[in-house]
Amino acid sequence: MVTNTKLALGVYVFVIAAILFPFGEFGLPVITAPIALLCGLVFAFIFKNPCPKFNKKTSKYLLQVAVVCLGFNMNLQESLKSGSEGMLFTVVSVVGVMALGVLLGYWMHINRKTAYLISSGTAICGGSAIAAVGPVLKADSDEMAVSLGVIFILNSVALFIFPPIGHMLDMTQQQFGTWAAIAIHDTSSVVGAGESYGEEALQIATLIKLTRALWIIPLAFATMFIFRDRSSKISIPWFIFIFVLAMVVNTYVPLPEWFINTMVWIAKRGMVVTLFLIGASLSLASIRQVGVKPLLQAILLWIVIGVSSLFVVLETV
Repeated sequence: MVTNTKLALGVYVFVIAAILFPFGEFGLPVITAPIALLCGLVFAFIFKNPCPKFNKKTSKYLLQVAVVCLGFNMNLQESLKSGSEGMLFTVVSVVGVMALGVLLGYWMHINRKTAYLISSGTAICGGSAIAAVGPVLKADSDEMAVSLGVIFILNSVALFIFPPIGHMLDMTQQQFGTWAAIAIHDTSSVVGAGESYGEEALQIATLIKLTRALWIIPLAFATMFIFRDRSSKISIPWFIFIFVLAMVVNTYVPLPEWFINTMVWIAKRGMVVTLFLIGASLSLASIRQVGVKPLLQAILLWIVIGVSSLFVVLETV
């Protein structure tokens, strides 16, 4: 691994600049979501991250800003109509995956809290659900790291394989957006896959995914009851409500075209930068820490939700 901090920082800044301001006029390709994640992964394995704290905080808040900005390009009535069937799938999948994940963890003799965190991340919205439920669960740093590592690895894989599968099966924009929102864990990878597939797929995937993310709140309360701890603080994903407010404003208030175009640019480029930052945060140590059993549990859960939701989407959407 290259430890030259100045060189690492220079490459880090260059990639972000290339994402924000594409150099198409110089013959270089525009960096898409999967390419940004790949750049982040390559960066993580070659260089030591020069600013890990900035990387972690920025990736979290930039994604939230990007999602909110995307709301200014979505019509509330049309989005609810398009995503109504996906919302039903969300309810069934969240309950089913949580139950199956806990049972698998018990059967495979995985640490109870780790198995619960992985199940939460798979059922709802990846790292956001784990980050919200972890403090309620009083999970330690190792349990959090293993759970987040497992989910991150599968998110990275999903971003690369889902769009080709969608094209291979000739899925419509609505079908792919619904499937991606249910079968991919993290919001960042969902919006990345949706953007790669098309504008309509991006909007549907984002709406359904954020509807699914609202389940963090009842899950946190259920976790308090299951683990008998009513003193822990619950982290509410307030940005989801701001996203809905942005859709309401765009639907009922005549906004100038320049404002909408600006919001769309921030949303799309912000999502791509987020994926680079997420990729750049990975390390060989975090991969080694994952372990075989938690990864196997997550893969089995992912296969179940991915295949079952694909079948339902192709048959009903």
